[in-house]
Amino acid sequence: MGSRQLAVCSWSLKPKTPLELISACQACEIMNIQLALLPLIQDSAWKQCGEVLRDAGISVLSGMLEALGEDYTTLETIAQTGGLQREEIWPSTLDNTKRVADVAAEIGIPLVTFHAGFIPSEHGTERRRMLDKLHVMTEVCINRGIMLGLETGQECADNVASVLIELRFDELGVNFDPANMILYGMGDPVEAIKMLSPWVKQVHIKDATSSKTKGEWGTEVPVGEGQVDWSEFLKCVPEEINLVIEREHGENRVQDVKQAKQLLQGLEIC
Repeated sequence: MGSRQLAVCSWSLKPKTPLELISACQACEIMNIQLALLPLIQDSAWKQCGEVLRDAGISVLSGMLEALGEDYTTLETIAQTGGLQREEIWPSTLDNTKRVADVAAEIGIPLVTFHAGFIPSEHGTERRRMLDKLHVMTEVCINRGIMLGLETGQECADNVASVLIELRFDELGVNFDPANMILYGMGDPVEAIKMLSPWVKQVHIKDATSSKTKGEWGTEVPVGEGQVDWSEFLKCVPEEINLVIEREHGENRVQDVKQAKQLLQGLEIC
């Protein structure tokens, strides 16, 4: 076994303050987190978050950044509004990247993850425009000693690989989310991680079932109740890669996180 750690996404627990986050982590019996970082630069309640979490014995293994105004109502709306798509949002995304990277460096967070947002597979103006932005974001992170991880799902695995090969940064990799591959209809998670494993920096533990209607969302479900073949999938995850439980729907978040943890323990993964 490598130095793998198990964590939970802070936003999955829906905390309004760092103290609520600490309480929820204690309820889940998981003291490592991936931390949503925008609140730390936008909300005064989260300003001293790093210090408060450290004092409570909670380790921040990674952070998360999102573009403003993303609309996940349908696959079509997120394709239009996600990540680096909209030119008018780019100045705020770049500014937030700089500020979040500063906070991450200050707290000692080595990795920040981000949905780039439906990068076209065909080479052309649109792809070049998005890759140029991604290049700038990656350099911002590198200058602060941080890696950037692209969240999977919005592109198929071979397209993600082509982006990483084209940009050629050791510090740019993948935050692999198997459920997103199913939710977006972008391929089999096991085959996808086999292709992307050289670039994987972190893995989300999340589950889903696919939609029977092309072009519509699949459904996120508690881990173990969806279509991810966890036994086969986890065999393909490099041993040193951290596993981060994510739950974005449902009313029993703590229970669902604990269910995911139990599944991993049953597979002797953590």
